[in-house]
Amino acid sequence: MKNLLLIIVIILNLFSCKKKDSEQVTLFKEVKKPNILFILVDDLGVKDLGFTGSTFYETPNIDALAAKSTIFTQGYAGSRVCSPSRATIMTGKFTARHGITDWIGAKSGEDWRKNNREDQLLPANYVLNLPKEEITLAETMQSNGYKTFFAGKWHLGKEGSYPENHGFDINIGGWESGSPKGGYFSPFKNPKLENKKDGENLSIRLANETSNFIKQHKETPFFAFLSFYAVHGPIQTNQEKWQKYRNKAKNIGIKENGFKMERKLPIRKTQDNPIYAGLVESMDDAVGIVLNALKEHHLDKNTIVIFTSDNGGVASGDAFSTSNLPYKGGKGYQWEGGIREPYLVYVPWNTSEYIIIDYPVTGADFYPTILDYTNIKFLPNQHKDGISLKPIIEENKIPNKRPLFWHYPHYGNQGGDPSSMIREGDWKLIHYYENNSNELYNLKEDASEQHNVANKFPEITTKLNQKLHNWLVSVNAKYPKKDYQFNIEKRRLYETRIVTKLLPKLEKERIKMLKKDFQPNPNWWGSKQTKD
Repeated sequence: MKNLLLIIVIILNLFSCKKKDSEQVTLFKEVKKPNILFILVDDLGVKDLGFTGSTFYETPNIDALAAKSTIFTQGYAGSRVCSPSRATIMTGKFTARHGITDWIGAKSGEDWRKNNREDQLLPANYVLNLPKEEITLAETMQSNGYKTFFAGKWHLGKEGSYPENHGFDINIGGWESGSPKGGYFSPFKNPKLENKKDGENLSIRLANETSNFIKQHKETPFFAFLSFYAVHGPIQTNQEKWQKYRNKAKNIGIKENGFKMERKLPIRKTQDNPIYAGLVESMDDAVGIVLNALKEHHLDKNTIVIFTSDNGGVASGDAFSTSNLPYKGGKGYQWEGGIREPYLVYVPWNTSEYIIIDYPVTGADFYPTILDYTNIKFLPNQHKDGISLKPIIEENKIPNKRPLFWHYPHYGNQGGDPSSMIREGDWKLIHYYENNSNELYNLKEDASEQHNVANKFPEITTKLNQKLHNWLVSVNAKYPKKDYQFNIEKRRLYETRIVTKLLPKLEKERIKMLKKDFQPNPNWWGSKQTKD
């Protein structure tokens, strides 16, 4: 009898175990691959957000995201301008390696003379479309079962090299233009973005399109890339937001001078532009819409969110919009203000206490990081210049110092110089092509790059310069060439006009947009919506 009872107990236990195993299998099958939401802002400066130190711009949604994210305080864009940086994200390669070294559309070679800048060098030629040979991040996600979506600015080539040609199932708004041709209010003049209602805000529209994609594909793993045109020029906002920030600037106290001369162009030294502030806030509103969509559809616990910018804030050139101080320079410049960015990675299930990371990282690191988190096999021959940040984020496993490289054999529109940079550890070296000189900075002690110590540390300068040179040779980098038509007298006249005409003009425009009766045009760039 005891034996019979023992047999019955064993049989019941076996059935119980099978049931548990079955439940475990079912639960395992129900675990979905994590979704990826990548948010890229155009021309957003490292000091343009509340959590990074701005007391003028208001970005509550991004600040809330930062509060629960891993923040990389030394996060870098792949380049000081847009197209090269975007190509670095898509390929996992530094700019000299993938060949897109300037914003696509910029003049190079002898065509540069048409800009009448009277520069010493002719900028190098560069690749004009994202090469088909590259296995983009989107293509890798697509081939591994992810639904891929792109909304916003692309600027990686003409037709035939649009998002849909490089791994995105859906493309809304992405084409060859690097700026919003119709401005920030509909009609957008964008062949990839249907006009629905006059006066519709572009950033909000892109957020709504992304949210709609999330709703439609909430049952399948997705890779959504929201690439704002904001905050690129032409800067625009509605009257209400302008009024809000105009009042705020007045209450803080409007400084007599907002600009100073940098080496070649004036540069903004204050954050008090109410138009730009409104544009930043609208972008933040849009981020909030998409993050709320994740919560609404119960996807916020299974979606990794990445947030960054493609280059520094526009302190000089273009719209002269913001200030990146205490970092030197801005978009187009070789200093930290041109390449250091907001850099957030939010992993919902990460419980690590290490939320502030000082290790230098770049746009090339996103590719392998995303593959690591989605359990997709690495492609080491593709993302050659990036590393996975997962061990850093989850276990605080800080890798050994590695060299980071930037190559910009161009002038650009913002006052920067043709140069290449290397950062290794705390040291950053800038090599200039106009006169083959070097600058050396210890960023740990001098993040504002006020003290060039190249002469003080000649061995470090020589070592880094040689390492930079060797790497550029290894990737077949292109270089600027001497312009034999260069005329020093014409250049001096050009520089005189910058100081005597452009600088005072900028100061007048700054004060004008802060006056209480400021009005850009009757309908505020089309933001006042028409009645249905």
